[in-house]
Parts: sequence; C-alpha cells; structure tokens
Amino acid sequence: MSSPPPDDGEGEGSDGNAGGKSLSYGEAEYWDARYVEEGGAPYDWYQRYDALRPFVRRFVPPASRLLMIGCGSALMSEDMVSDGYVEIVNIDISSVVIEMMRKKYFDIPQLQYLRMDVRDMSMFPDESFDCAIDKGTLDSLMCGVDAPLSAAQMVLEVDRLIRPGGVFILITYGDPSVRVPHLNQPGCNWKIVLYILPRPGFTGKIRRHVLDPVPLTERGRLPDGFVPEDPDSHYVYVCEKMQVLTGAGSPTINHIERQGEE
Repeated sequence: MSSPPPDDGEGEGSDGNAGGKSLSYGEAEYWDARYVEEGGAPYDWYQRYDALRPFVRRFVPPASRLLMIGCGSALMSEDMVSDGYVEIVNIDISSVVIEMMRKKYFDIPQLQYLRMDVRDMSMFPDESFDCAIDKGTLDSLMCGVDAPLSAAQMVLEVDRLIRPGGVFILITYGDPSVRVPHLNQPGCNWKIVLYILPRPGFTGKIRRHVLDPVPLTERGRLPDGFVPEDPDSHYVYVCEKMQVLTGAGSPTINHIERQGEE
C-alpha cells in the first residue's frame, strides 16, 4: 500500500528509489515504479470520503465540475459519484495509474482520467472548474526537489482554473505555519478557512465539531496555546476564490478567517 510522505521532511530532497536511481516525489518515474509495484491496489491518502463528506457536501454542490488532483488509485472519486456527483476530472502525474484507473472505471461516464502534472495544467482553460480537491499532492511536492517553486506553480495553476466563488479544498498534514504561506501566492485571492480532522482510528476525545472552523491569527497561524487533541491531525483548508476587484487602489488580498470572526 502507498503511504503519505514523511511529515518531517519538508523542503528539497529525494524520496524514493527505482532501479537504483534516486527519485523525487515530484517525478513521474517514481510514481510509475511505485504503482507497478503495488499493482493498482486502491489506496486513499489521509482520509476516506466518508470522513471528508461533511466538507465536500457543504462546499461543493453535486452538479459542480470538479478537479481531483493527484488522484492515484484512491476510491474517493468513485465514492463521490455514488453520492451524486456528476463530473469529476481526475489527474495524476503517473501514466501507469491513470491507465489502471481508466480501465477500472471505463463504464462510469462521470469519471475522467488524464495524465497531467499539476504544475502545468495548461490544457484546461481559465476558470473551467467549480472546485479542486487535493489530499497529498502538495505535501508530496513539499518533500521533493525545488519544493517552494513547485508549490507556487501548483497553487497558481489551481487558482487559475477555479471560477470565482469556487473552492479549493486542501487536505494536508501541514499546519498553518507551513501551508498558509504557500496558499498566499501573489495574485491569488483566497478566503481561507481552516478545519482540523483527527486521523482515522483516533479514539481520544474531540472537543470541537469537525465542521467548526479553527480561527487563525492575523498572520495566518494557530492561536497561542491551541493544540489539536490528535497531534497527527489533518488540516483541511477551504479556500474560496474571491472575485478580483479591478482598477486602481484595488489590490488582490487573501482573507483569512481570524480569531473572533464568523
């Protein structure tokens, strides 16, 4: 089975080995070799759809045109179709897994699978999706070579593709101190709201309902003294693309839900 990248390895580096060659999480060759080894067994990084469903149903109408970033061999898109979603375009850098998924879902017209690098999605026109979902792709890029550049390229491409009023849902192990700076790319105009979701199997007591947003400071950080009940929680960033105001004196601003705000 696949496993998420290590959560202590952000920054440049190489993360795998195929045929004696050191490879990065951002390289197609690494993922092709990995999916061949795993034989196409289904695997959902971080969270299954049943755990993420409250967020998806709240922010993504079933009629939306949705982009699933770094789909891999996950069951999430299949589960979403079963839940009424009508158009999901799945992309992945690995041609191996894309071919596997095309064969698996050839008879489900709601699902499309394309081999694509999230850092260059130029085949899609501007503002052609209502929503994009990522769980693990940005984290993988952050473990690879040229991490800050790769992250910027990905976020700017996602911003380009989403219509104003649409959302980018990012599921990650990265807390706000290491993820908000990458979401706050110049030229993006997100309203960012943070939620925290305990990892699957966590049995401790959770005081906050998962759909209660976590307030952030003005700098986009967790409040002083705030510690998630599950130290291995996943962070869910719901980034709404705001309408960009044009004209002099109307700069692009990223809005962050702060302490004390609704």
